[in-house]
Amino acid sequence: MEKYAVSMEWVKELVLTYGIKLLTAVIVLIIGFRLVKWLVKLSEKLMEKRGVEQTIRSFLSSLISIGLKILVIISILAIVGIETTSFAAILAAAGLAVGMALSGTLQNFAGGVMISLFKPFVQGDLIEAKGFLGIVKEVQIFNTILLTLDNRTIIIPNAELSSSPLINYSRESQRRVDLTFGIGYDDDIDHAKKVLWDLIRNDARVLKDPAPFVAVGELADSSVNFTVRLWVNANDYWGVYFDFMENVKKAFDRENINIPYPQTDVHLYQK
Repeated sequence: MEKYAVSMEWVKELVLTYGIKLLTAVIVLIIGFRLVKWLVKLSEKLMEKRGVEQTIRSFLSSLISIGLKILVIISILAIVGIETTSFAAILAAAGLAVGMALSGTLQNFAGGVMISLFKPFVQGDLIEAKGFLGIVKEVQIFNTILLTLDNRTIIIPNAELSSSPLINYSRESQRRVDLTFGIGYDDDIDHAKKVLWDLIRNDARVLKDPAPFVAVGELADSSVNFTVRLWVNANDYWGVYFDFMENVKKAFDRENINIPYPQTDVHLYQK
């Protein structure tokens, strides 16, 4: 009976000692996971308000959820009485090893987050970066996909886009078309300038403000070069550019204005 009494006392002490800890751990687990779920939803709403891309939101939400749940589990281990110092050290070492192994990938991920937050470009923009010109087709977690004007797919790591200069041709609503046209030294400058101004006035796509600009820009080796600057809506840029190239050539031909081109004179001597 005495041994039975001692065993019961030991069981009772064990239940009182660890039962309360286990009950506390279960309560912390339930409350902690609910709190994690609430915090993840809150972070998703904040990212949605800031216009973060859906792919980035999903990835960040998963990352936040996993990180917070690990903290909850470590807290539960501490409540139960398990030594967490060595566990945390192992976790930190593993995280460092993974981080070093995936340093390039993490840089690309960070670059994708920066692009999504600060929006140097968005889907549909025409950009020039890393020697490539194309329309942004998709901004992914680690890469940005460009579609070139001749329908080639270019994949550029986000780390390079977020840390290198790039040109966004779609950011502004208006663009300036810079053109140069040459005439011969024997041609009438005023006549050529009038022809250019007539073409500008007859094109409704050319904006009045800022005003167009036409002037002699260079006295070159074999031609007098006119500098022509036209402001247009961004969507009209290429149409105006190519149309003026063609229309100026036709107009100069009608008005007998010469467009010089390189020529070589060959002299033959007969002995």
